[in-house]
Amino acid sequence: MASPKPHFSVFVLILCFSTFQCSNTIGNGYRLISIDKSDDGSFIGYLQVKQINQIYGSDIIFLRLFVKHETDNRLRVHITDAKNQRWEVPYNLLPREQPPPPAFGEVIGKSPVTVQEITGSELILSYTIDPFSFAVRRRSNGETIFNTTSSDEAFGEMVFKDRYLEISTSLPKDASLYGLGENSQANGIKLMPNESYTLFTEDVSAVHLNTDLYGSHPIYMDLRYIGGKPYAHSVLLLNSNGMDVFYRGSSLTYKVIGGVFDFYFFAGSSPLNVVEQYTSLIGRPAPMPYWSLVVEDVVDSYHKAKIPLDVIWNDADYMDGYKDFTLNPVNFPRGKLLVFLDRIHKMGMKYIVISDPGIGVNASYCVYQRAMANDVFIKYEGKPFLAQVWPGPVYFPDFLNPKTVSWWTDEIRRFHELVPIDGLWIDMNEVSNFCSGLCTIPEGKRCLSGEGPGVMCCLDCKNITKTRWDDPPYKINATGVKASLGFKTIATSAYHYNGVLEYDAHSIYGFSEAIATHKALLSVNGKRPFILSRSTFVGSGQYAAHWTGDNQGTWQSLQVSISTMLNFGIFGVPMVGSDICGFFPPTPEELCNRWIEVGAFYPFSRDHADYYAPRKELYQWGTVAESARNALGMRYKLLPFLYTLNYEAHMTGAPIARPLFFSFPDYTECYGLSRQFLLGSSLMISPVLEQGKTQVEALFPPGSWYHMFDMTQVVVSKNGKRVILPAPLTAVNVHLYQNTILPMQQGGLISKEARTTPFSLVVTFPAGASEGYATGKLFLDEDELPEMKLGNGQSTYVDLYASVGNGSVKMWSQVKEGKFALSKGWVIEKVTILGLQGTGQASEIYLDGNPISNETEKIEVSFEEQKYVVENEGESKSFMVEVKGLELLVGKNFNVSWKMASTINGTH
Repeated sequence: MASPKPHFSVFVLILCFSTFQCSNTIGNGYRLISIDKSDDGSFIGYLQVKQINQIYGSDIIFLRLFVKHETDNRLRVHITDAKNQRWEVPYNLLPREQPPPPAFGEVIGKSPVTVQEITGSELILSYTIDPFSFAVRRRSNGETIFNTTSSDEAFGEMVFKDRYLEISTSLPKDASLYGLGENSQANGIKLMPNESYTLFTEDVSAVHLNTDLYGSHPIYMDLRYIGGKPYAHSVLLLNSNGMDVFYRGSSLTYKVIGGVFDFYFFAGSSPLNVVEQYTSLIGRPAPMPYWSLVVEDVVDSYHKAKIPLDVIWNDADYMDGYKDFTLNPVNFPRGKLLVFLDRIHKMGMKYIVISDPGIGVNASYCVYQRAMANDVFIKYEGKPFLAQVWPGPVYFPDFLNPKTVSWWTDEIRRFHELVPIDGLWIDMNEVSNFCSGLCTIPEGKRCLSGEGPGVMCCLDCKNITKTRWDDPPYKINATGVKASLGFKTIATSAYHYNGVLEYDAHSIYGFSEAIATHKALLSVNGKRPFILSRSTFVGSGQYAAHWTGDNQGTWQSLQVSISTMLNFGIFGVPMVGSDICGFFPPTPEELCNRWIEVGAFYPFSRDHADYYAPRKELYQWGTVAESARNALGMRYKLLPFLYTLNYEAHMTGAPIARPLFFSFPDYTECYGLSRQFLLGSSLMISPVLEQGKTQVEALFPPGSWYHMFDMTQVVVSKNGKRVILPAPLTAVNVHLYQNTILPMQQGGLISKEARTTPFSLVVTFPAGASEGYATGKLFLDEDELPEMKLGNGQSTYVDLYASVGNGSVKMWSQVKEGKFALSKGWVIEKVTILGLQGTGQASEIYLDGNPISNETEKIEVSFEEQKYVVENEGESKSFMVEVKGLELLVGKNFNVSWKMASTINGTH
C-alpha cells in the first residue's frame, strides 16, 4: 500500500469533524470521490461514507471499488476497505484474479470521471455518484439485471461496517430465481418471495425446512422471459461470512456479517451458459470414476436379489472407538477385512469408508500424537480448541495450514497401507460439535466415545462472549432460531493458520478439507479420487461429490430431495444425491419403493441409513426389490450416457440432473417445476411423490416423448401439456425426448461387468414426421486415470448423428481418438429408431455404402407401430424399427443407411 502524503491525515480529520453526522438509519450510503481506468482495462474508484452511525458498529469511512470485465460474459464488482486488508475467500483455495492492493494516497486531487458507464461485450455497468449505486444491464436487450439504486419503500443505501455489510438490488416481480443454498426448500426449486435464506454451514438435519444447512452457496440464477425470449443470468457474492439474504419479490437484500462485497455477474443467456460461465470461474466439476455412478451398501444379499451393487460403504462402526484411521479389532479384524476386500475388488467392486475431521484427544492414539507433533489443530488462546464428537473429546485439524495438509496426506497414506480403500466419505465437516463454547475435560469423569443416538455433551463448557467475534451486533438467522454462531460448532473467536478467525473461515472448513483429501488420495494411489463431502462451498464440486445429509424417511423429504439435487447442479456440484429411503426413522415399504424409483436416477445414488434405524437394504421387501431391479436395472443400462454426462460436466460444468427449464426455457410453464427432472438435456423422470398414488400427472414440454420401459409408447405434446400416466407401485415413468441419440449397454450387477456388454443406440425423431435429425455423444476412458480428457491415448469420444428424410434413414458417427475403444473391442450391436413415418421397414441396409443385409444372417430387423398415450387426431402413424445383429465398432467411423420400403401417410 502506498504511503499517504503528510497533509492527508489533516484532510481526513477535518472531514471527520465537519461533515459526518449521526443518523438513525443503518446507513446513508457512500459517494464516489474518484474513479480511473487502469492499464489492464479495470477501473479503480474510491468511495466516502456520507454519514456515520453506530448501528451494528461504525461505518468504514473510505472504500475501494474495483470493476473489471474479466471475460466477455463475466463482470466483477469488488468493494472493500480502502485502507485495511479484509478477509476474503483465500485466493490459494479458490484461484482467481486478485485486485491490486489499495493505494489510497493516490486519491487526493482526483475527481470522478464524467463517463458513468463501463462497457463490456454483453454487460454494461453504470453508476451514480452521490449516493453511490451501480446497475448492470445487458447490451443485447437493455434489460437491467442488477440495480442497487435505493428505493425508500423497498431498500436503503449500501452499508459497509466492520461486521455488517448490506446491499440490495431491485428485481422485476416476474423474475424466476433459483439457488442461495444449502437449504431444504419446501416450496420447490424456485425461490419464494418474502422468504429469507441464511447461509452459514451448520450440522442441522436436512429435515429442517428453509434453514441453513451443511453448505454455503451465495449464488442465484435469475431467469426472465422478455419479449418472447428467455434470458438467464447468475449473480455470485463471493463471501464466506454468515449472511441472510432477503427476497421480497421486487428486491433482494444481502445482510452479511463480515468480509467484502465481491460480486460476479454471469451473462448467460441460457441456463446452461450461466453454469458454464460460473464453473469457468470456480473450477469445473471433478471427474468421477465410472464405478461411482452406482453405489450401494451390502454384498451377497444384493447379488442374491439380483439388485445391482458396486460400492460397499462403511460408516463409523469400522473404527476403533470412532477414531479416524483405525479399525475395530472385534467387528473389523484386519485379516478378515483384507480377505473380504480382495474378494470384492476381484469382482470389480469398491470400498469407501467415512472419516470425520475431529481427532480424538488420546495420548495413546498415534494419529493424535503425530498431529500434536506437527501442530496442526485450530487454536483458542494458544491451545488446540477442544470439542466433542463421536470419539469423545477432539481437536479439529486446520486445513488452511500447509503443515496440516502434509500431515493429513501422510495419515491417509498410512491408512491406505492398512486398508486398501477406494475413496473417502468426509462427514461432520461444517464443523459439527456436540458442545458449545470453551470446554475442558472434566476431572474424575470419563468422557466416553459416542454410544447410541442423540449423544449429549459430556465436557465442562462455558459460553464465550468476551470478543466481538463471538457475539456480532447483527444476528443472522442461524439454525432458523438466530442461534449464536458458535452453537454446536467451533467458537468463532478461535483461529486458524496465520491468525485467520473462525468467524471468517467457518463456512469453508469442508471445502478446505475436500481439497486436502483430494490431494492426499491422488498422491497415495495415483488414481482418480472419489470424495463424498457433507459440507460444501463455492468450488467444492471441483474436488468432491455431495450427499444431502440426514434426511427423513418421509414423503416430504423425498420431494425436497429433487429440489436440492437440482440446486447443486446450479452450484457446480453435479454429483449429488440423497440417502435413498431416508436416513431415519423407519421408512414405510411404499415410500421406499417410490424413493428407489427416484434415487436410481440421482447422479449420486446410494441407499444409506442411520446405524440405529431399522435395516433398509433394498432387498428387505419384495416389492422394493422389484422396484430396485427395474429402476437400477435401467440405470446400469444408462451408464454410458451417465458417464458421458459426467465428462460433459467436467468439461463445461453442465449439470447431470437438470430442471426442465434448462432444455425448455421458452416454455414458462416449467419454470417452477420441481416434481420432475431431466438427466442431460433429454431424459425426463416423472416419479410418484405422494402416498397411495398409482398415477402421476406429468408435464410434457412441446415435442415427442418416448417411454424408456416401453418404447412403443409415445406422448406427443404440441404446445406442452399435462398428462396422467399410469404408475403402478414398482414402476417409474422415464421418457426420452425427440431428436436424441441415447447410447446404452445391456447392464449387469456390477459396472465392471456392464461395461463389457455390447452397446445399443436409441434414436428418436418427432413422432410420424417425414423429416428429422437427431444427435448424441459418447465418452469412454480408462476411468481411474486422474484426468478425464482426450489426448492421453486412454480415451475415445464419439459424436453420433441420424437423419430421416426422402424415404431414407441414415446414421453415422465421427470418432475422436478411437484407438482406446478399439482396444476394448466395443461394438454397437443394436439400433432402435423411434418415430418413423410409415412402416419404417428397410428394403436394404447399407454400411459405409455397401449392402449388408444379405451378407449375414445375424441382421434382424423388426418394426412395430407405436401407441399414442393421448389420442392425437390427425397425427401420422409412427413406427419403431429395431435393427439387431450389427457389429459397428465404437472406435471407428460408421455410416449406416436404408431406404424405407414404403411410406404410409395415413392418420389415426
